[in-house]
Amino acid sequence: MRKSRKIVFFFPSFASSEATAPLGILAVATPLLRAGFEIVLVDSTITPNFKQRVLNEVRDALCLGVSLVTGPMIRETVEIARAVKAWNPDFPIVLGGWHPSLLPKQTLEAPYVDYIVRGQGEDTFLELVQHIANGSAPDFVSGIGFKRDGRMIMTPERPLKPLVEMPPKAYHIADFDAYERSCGRRWAMYTSSLACPFNCSYCTNSGVYGRKWNALPPEQFVEETVDLSRRYALEMLWIVDDNFLVDLDRARGIAEGLVREKSHYRWSIQATTNLTSRLSVEDLKLLNRAGLHQICQGVDSGSHAILRAMHKDWQDFESINESASRCLAAGIRPSFNIIFAFPGEGRKERRETINFMMDMCRRLPGTEFWTNIFTPYPGSPIFEKTAELGIEVPKSLEAWADFFPRYTRLPWLDGAEHTRLQVTRDYLRIAFDRIPIAADRRGPITRLAQKSISFPARWRLDRDIYKFPVELWLNNKLKKYTAMKPAVDAKRLANTPAEAAC
Repeated sequence: MRKSRKIVFFFPSFASSEATAPLGILAVATPLLRAGFEIVLVDSTITPNFKQRVLNEVRDALCLGVSLVTGPMIRETVEIARAVKAWNPDFPIVLGGWHPSLLPKQTLEAPYVDYIVRGQGEDTFLELVQHIANGSAPDFVSGIGFKRDGRMIMTPERPLKPLVEMPPKAYHIADFDAYERSCGRRWAMYTSSLACPFNCSYCTNSGVYGRKWNALPPEQFVEETVDLSRRYALEMLWIVDDNFLVDLDRARGIAEGLVREKSHYRWSIQATTNLTSRLSVEDLKLLNRAGLHQICQGVDSGSHAILRAMHKDWQDFESINESASRCLAAGIRPSFNIIFAFPGEGRKERRETINFMMDMCRRLPGTEFWTNIFTPYPGSPIFEKTAELGIEVPKSLEAWADFFPRYTRLPWLDGAEHTRLQVTRDYLRIAFDRIPIAADRRGPITRLAQKSISFPARWRLDRDIYKFPVELWLNNKLKKYTAMKPAVDAKRLANTPAEAAC
């Protein structure tokens, strides 16, 4: 039996320039706090010498919990777990989040991992912690994996709860002052619905939530977000729903409620283009009056053939254009995601996508695009075809740290072709304005200089010429005068690792 009532959570860095409180940890913290446990949160993004801080905190703690997704976050997770085990091999380490949920067996195989929590962790982690505290066997705790006598044991899945039945998240344990110092903005994430009715082949959402969309009622959304923004002086909320606009009447109800409450915060959502285009300009203007300033949507490709391969037959370019034009007319920024190098994409299809992006940005100024390179994440429908595609997936937890668009090599995208696409993406970043979450700390001279290199960048993209990329060299030099460079090359959206609706 362990006498401590202290739980230490570690959150590894993902994007330091756009940092805010980790939503998954805030969610599982609430039941623990209600049960009388003490919570310590160490976020490596805002904690100097975070490794030593974790080692100091665990000395009188019950266990260490880590929440992570597939990719670079695993690197710090492994570093911390190994350091804790070097101090005390018997100290319990629990991993939760998307990656352990989607690859439970391989994650638990790591010698420095004692338990994994799968799926929704609020009830599961509390029950597991109580067993650790009592020294009792956790065999009847649904939704976990653990080791006994050299064997791995996976308990039955825990049924998913509707979001309305889940407890409020423990935002009060977050250090929003520290996040603001790092990011330049005071913002947080909020979940108002789970899952998405669509089944895009690259998306991991169905691997965790299935496709059964469920949501909070408008009244609860309004009450909680208005209180949250005022309580912690937040200027912005990122609504991390996989597809916010599944119920258009609910969206309208939320907007009307926020207007009545005179809410002051701005907010962003994710949605599919076919649902966004169903909103009238008047609907979007209402949402804008309620503070909505950005809708992130998954275009994913400018090629009809690639969209079909992605299981996106329901998406058409007419609705994409309609969505962008209506958003702009209502004062909302349309933000689109693109996935390059999806299986079947060649130079022709890639060129179609680039031409589509250039045309959209020129015809509809204010439209922005964020790009990624296809990465078959665990839990996505296409992940089951990795062997058929010739993709070698990592064989251990630590190896997944480099499984990320910037680093991953695909059989059809390697060597010079991979380098060329990365250069293309770099030019797309500077050709047209994009607005990140982090505050813009550039001076007027830096802004003017970066604006000037956007014109030759567009010339290169139009002609597909990228030799001697002096504009990229200059842009990298200019970045040294700002504090905006992220820890990893990614636009962090709420339902990472996959961009789901985005």
